[in-house]
Amino acid sequence: MSTFDKREDGFEKKFVHDEELRFKANARRNKLLGLWAAELMGLSGDAAAAYAQEVIAADFQEAGDEDVFRKIRGDFDAKGVEQSDHQIRRTMTELMDEAVRQLQS
Repeated sequence: MSTFDKREDGFEKKFVHDEELRFKANARRNKLLGLWAAELMGLSGDAAAAYAQEVIAADFQEAGDEDVFRKIRGDFDAKGVEQSDHQIRRTMTELMDEAVRQLQS
């Protein structure tokens, strides 16, 4: 195997590793987001855990975070929870940072 092939193989492995971490961080963020939203909606215990799973599943509807945002926004509106779009998006960003920290430790 030439030096070029070794470098290419290394880059491919790093790409796969980075994508796996990104997927895990997104799933963890969505779980944390679901638990946060569940608490604001007055859910606890098994109901909160089930809601967090719904948020994780919502992320598979389309690429990006808009499907998760719409799920939370719609559920907050239905339950009368007062949170602005900005607050939801800010929490999504903060929880992504927390998810990454958790995965790194």
